[in-house]
Amino acid sequence: MLHSRPNIIHTARMREADAPQSPVVRFAPDRPLITDAGVPLSPLSIAYQTYGRLNAAKSNAVLVCHALTGDQHVASQNPVTGKPGWWETMVGAGKPIDTDRYFVICSNVVGGCMGTTGPASINPATGRAYGLDLPVVTVRDMVRAQAMLIDHLGIDRLFCVTGGSMGGMQVLQWAASFPERVFAAMPIAAAAKHSSQNIAFHEVGRQAIMADPDWRDGRYLDEGVQPLKGLAVARMAAHITYMSDGALQAKFGRKLQDRAAPTFSFDADFQIESYLRHQGSSFVERFDANSYLYVTRSMDYFDLAADYGGSLAAAFKGTRTRFCVVSFTSDWLFPTSDSRAIVHALNAGGASVSFVEIETDKGHDAFLLDLPELFATTRGFLEAAARARGIAAEAA
Repeated sequence: MLHSRPNIIHTARMREADAPQSPVVRFAPDRPLITDAGVPLSPLSIAYQTYGRLNAAKSNAVLVCHALTGDQHVASQNPVTGKPGWWETMVGAGKPIDTDRYFVICSNVVGGCMGTTGPASINPATGRAYGLDLPVVTVRDMVRAQAMLIDHLGIDRLFCVTGGSMGGMQVLQWAASFPERVFAAMPIAAAAKHSSQNIAFHEVGRQAIMADPDWRDGRYLDEGVQPLKGLAVARMAAHITYMSDGALQAKFGRKLQDRAAPTFSFDADFQIESYLRHQGSSFVERFDANSYLYVTRSMDYFDLAADYGGSLAAAFKGTRTRFCVVSFTSDWLFPTSDSRAIVHALNAGGASVSFVEIETDKGHDAFLLDLPELFATTRGFLEAAARARGIAAEAA
């Protein structure tokens, strides 16, 4: 059953879309974001959070890039859901990305719905939400916007850029677009291009949203309705891809949900059905349906090699950035073969790169979970990079 609080959901999300409970940089119309679609986006707002302190040399800044449905609240309470930050296992005092030592930055991506300009933001030209009037954005557009934020913060060179999934795509784009500004890069559970299978899963989700009668050709906010059912189904389909078959079997198997026998109906007889319905209904509390269309499309368009004559190695040729690439054995959404292709390209481009494949049955979502091997890898890579940059003994 879907959530029955559409007015509360609408109010909370719309508040965050234009008046987020986090710092916001608003760039004037004379500083537009020139999108890959060829359409300038202005004025541009970027909502972000920071943790820790920037040192005097401005050499300890770590940019965390969020995944598809993430946001800037990487290590602080989400103001819509009230839940902890999405990567509090990794980011914080004494944690692998140690905020006692590093200045951590995380911004909501362009096209998102938590304060950075997106389809739920008010278009100053019309006084209404952008909806589908927002130009389609790409991962490169997201990174360009982040670079504008980093400029605003007065940071010339980032110590490290890291993130998982779509966040990992942003890491790779940063390293290719701004190699002189990235000392170290750690893409996790990512790929240099979106596969046909992944595009297909995204299209199923988008069609579920657009088939909802309350989508209203993207103008649902103007009409006071929301495509909650379509968005919930999109999340359900996507969530299956984030887990492994082994994890699903171990957690749910064919167990029935609060009953001793099948009901011979289309109720949620199985625990896995109930779990997916819960994932769908809780997701619509915090995410905008049009943002889901935009952000999934940005991942579909991502193909880093295509921007360099079809050669991924050319994207990293001569780079001085040091890399640590991480994959998980049970991730079938972004399998280890995708990470190996990145490593091979980095080697061909003469980059300094290490590669870690972590054995786990947690699937793609493993990067968000309590995984000691990932923590140790992250801590070790950052420690070595900090020594190389001369900030090993320097506290923020």
